[in-house]
Amino acid sequence: MPRTTLDLDIVVEASARPKIVAFLEGLGYTTLYQSAGYSNHVHSDPSLPRVDFIYVDEKTGHRLFEAAKRFPGPAGREVLVPKPEHLAAMKVLAMKNDPTRRFQDMADIRFLMTLPAIDKEEIRDSFERYGLGERFRELEEDV
Repeated sequence: MPRTTLDLDIVVEASARPKIVAFLEGLGYTTLYQSAGYSNHVHSDPSLPRVDFIYVDEKTGHRLFEAAKRFPGPAGREVLVPKPEHLAAMKVLAMKNDPTRRFQDMADIRFLMTLPAIDKEEIRDSFERYGLGERFRELEEDV
């Protein structure tokens, strides 16, 4: 069962970061954290979602966007959704950067690994790339 979250996660090419941060702050969002790879934003209006951006280089962006699928989103607008293996890779990187996320992200990855036609080797490679191979072996035992 996937976890329900109350934020919006958006992947964009890194070159867009300064404009995105300025735009959101112009809308009244407060930037909680900003680095070359991430930024997190909240608004004082509780009806507006927290917005998290993941900034990727052009090569990574091309790979992610090329493999993404279009789905109906809010107000009937199409949204691009990364393939499950790419979502898992983002969660592995998030765990590496913030170990307190381990339990929530491991639960999400566990769910992704149960999807039909999932490439578990690609997910394993993500764990290995970020030095978290032992975490993948824990998941493998459960799935």
